[in-house]
Amino acid sequence: MRIGIYGGSFNPVHNGHIHLALTAVSELELDRLYLVPSKISPHRSSAEYVPEEDRLEMLRRACRVSDRLEVCDYELRSDRVSYTIFTVEEFRRRFPDDELFLLVGSDMLMIFETWNRFADILRECTLAVVSRCEGDIPELERKAEELRRYGNIVICRAEAVEVSSTDIRKKIAKNQKYSCYLDKNVVQYIRLKKLYKQ
Repeated sequence: MRIGIYGGSFNPVHNGHIHLALTAVSELELDRLYLVPSKISPHRSSAEYVPEEDRLEMLRRACRVSDRLEVCDYELRSDRVSYTIFTVEEFRRRFPDDELFLLVGSDMLMIFETWNRFADILRECTLAVVSRCEGDIPELERKAEELRRYGNIVICRAEAVEVSSTDIRKKIAKNQKYSCYLDKNVVQYIRLKKLYKQ
């Protein structure tokens, strides 16, 4: 089996996340892609997060679009910082004989050497870098080539979807239109729970 891992805060999950996920499933021929919401991201303030159960439920609703997408709450159940290496090692335990792919954005490849135990990550799985910018492939290939001595790296392209969770949270707080950026079931849940209102 070809198993993908796609982590993030998903706060909230939006159409860009799901488009990237579906593109990766297609381009990498994944049998299953697990979306893994982070508990305590080492790169973000936890103060802006809605409750974990809400992020989890929104993600489950958004993943209904494909039976190859599945939500994994491993990091939410953990009592430590969500370093990617821990999640990769957990998936390696679950799928000892399968091929693992870790999805990251192109911006993350450029700083990948700063990640906790980055070389161990590359030993355990293939790093699948998803480019969303026109013209950045040559730069990504150069960086990937530097890191390939540690493990396998592939680059695939996803059509850019101009949206960010930060912008969506701001729009909701200001009562601006935001529903076009989200799955309708996620919109319904946000309205029901009155999430992201100041």
